[in-house]
Amino acid sequence: MKLRYCLSGHPTLPCNVLKFKSTTIMLDCGLDMTSTLNFLPLPLVQSPRLSKLPGLVLKDGSTFLDKELKECSGHVFVDSVPEFCLPETELLDLSTVDVILISNYHCMMALPYITEYTGFTGTVYATEPTVQIGRLLMEELVNSIERVPKAQSASTWKNKEVQRLLPAPLKDAVEVSMWRKCYTMPEVNAALSKIQLVGYSQKIELFGAVQVTPLSSGYALGSSNWIIQSHYEKVSYVSGSSLLTTHPQPMDQASLKNSDVLILTGLTQIPTANPDGMVGEFCSNLGRSLSEVLCVFYHLLDLPWQNITSRGESENVRCSFEKPEKLHEKFVMSEFLFLFQLIQTNKLKHYPSIHGDFSNDFKQPCVIFTGHPSLRFGDVVHFMELWGKSSLNTVIFTEPDFSYLDALAPYQPLAMKCVYCPIDTRLNFIQVSKLLKEVQVMKSCCLLLCFFTHSSEINKLFLADSLVPLEIKPGISLATVSAMLHTKDNKHVLQLPPKPPQPPTSKKRKRVSDDVPECKPLKPLLSGSIPVDQFVQTLEKHGFSDVKVEDTAKGHIVLLQEAETLIQIEEDSTHIICDNDEPLRVKLRDLVLKFLQKF
Repeated sequence: MKLRYCLSGHPTLPCNVLKFKSTTIMLDCGLDMTSTLNFLPLPLVQSPRLSKLPGLVLKDGSTFLDKELKECSGHVFVDSVPEFCLPETELLDLSTVDVILISNYHCMMALPYITEYTGFTGTVYATEPTVQIGRLLMEELVNSIERVPKAQSASTWKNKEVQRLLPAPLKDAVEVSMWRKCYTMPEVNAALSKIQLVGYSQKIELFGAVQVTPLSSGYALGSSNWIIQSHYEKVSYVSGSSLLTTHPQPMDQASLKNSDVLILTGLTQIPTANPDGMVGEFCSNLGRSLSEVLCVFYHLLDLPWQNITSRGESENVRCSFEKPEKLHEKFVMSEFLFLFQLIQTNKLKHYPSIHGDFSNDFKQPCVIFTGHPSLRFGDVVHFMELWGKSSLNTVIFTEPDFSYLDALAPYQPLAMKCVYCPIDTRLNFIQVSKLLKEVQVMKSCCLLLCFFTHSSEINKLFLADSLVPLEIKPGISLATVSAMLHTKDNKHVLQLPPKPPQPPTSKKRKRVSDDVPECKPLKPLLSGSIPVDQFVQTLEKHGFSDVKVEDTAKGHIVLLQEAETLIQIEEDSTHIICDNDEPLRVKLRDLVLKFLQKF
């Protein structure tokens, strides 16, 4: 078996392609929705604030993008229907994919794009809870966007020549030409009709060549890891798994033992945020909010209700939970029993929308469960516009895969309190290390970062002996690689780069070989942070006596008043701004480099 392609650039929303002989298997089809953070929210009612935002004016004074791009509190947003970043579709003819294996409902959101927009004619396998909850998520996504139609679409800014003129993060967005608008409900229904339901430990034969088996991953209702086995080898695909004791069935580790290869993906991106600690912090902030007036909260599946009731603060709390009555009875009655108990005691109420009964029943204080975590569409946009102006209100973020600061950007200035309590029960690096020892896997392939995305396979790496790692943080070391990729007969080998040619010893003209490419020396990479106080002292030692430091939202600005020069120091970049004084710029650059490591 060969892991041929990694079609997704998102570490927790995988889309990989495995091939065995003539059988091609796609592992998950996650949809990257972080691209929606570049768009303006879709308000349910006309928003005077959003409609009056000024259009973008480029540095040269051009205004041809003022209809597509709007400025808000120092950020630039696309004024159009939000678009999503699809898995890569040009590397592989998707009509050759025979089977798609789905791990959990988060990793199936791109399914309609693959089944309805390509020549895919294969079969999709997933558990029943995964399909049912995935259907709800897709329906909610489609309805949230379709009920707020936009008359205009924005495409001019996607031109590469135009995009490079834009400010960050639009300037740095990757493959924006591949972003697509949301699918429709007919496409969702057509995609779901291609799914064949499976149960845990059920063995499915694929064309007599491969046998696949779903196992409980312990992460979410119906979430699965997959065993892919032939007569010669056993490959285990572990995606979005958890060892914690929550509402799903425990992770099946025993069936992973003695695998030839273990493919790991969907690990937590916040390993330092302990889920138990985050739940405690969430409950603490929730209690404080309830004792004041109001709390807006979204996307927490395991409501720690006992923590709230123990504080004696649940007497007047009402919750809005989107459409739980649609969940399938087989797994709702056993897994969501606590929700029905709250409904029976009138502590939890669910509404199809914010209109109608919700407006009549609404009382304060209350907890509102709503979405989407991007804050770009859905009922949450209305609540943010309505309650964002009061410091008595609170919004609590628990979604780990979205930047809460970017989500809040189009609502600034914001008076309400914002609390970030990312709750992620997926495997962390320490748990993975223990798992690998217990299951006694022969080889492991970790797809946290998608290296070699455009290569079908990397067979050998002859450069290991030449790598000199440099520790940049405790426990984290980096090393640069300079190599030549040699490709032949679908074999890809990294080789040592050719030595630079020696200068000719005679005056004869020497023929230059076309076989050996010219290898230019790489610029060293920089790592570290610049301590502002020490940097100011260094500047004063070198004759700069008029140094002034200003704090900004992203870092610091060091102002050399006499030289009329700015040094902008941020977390991931440093800019030296001086007009027509190259010697001064070089001198300041060298002083900055003294505080950074090179590797």
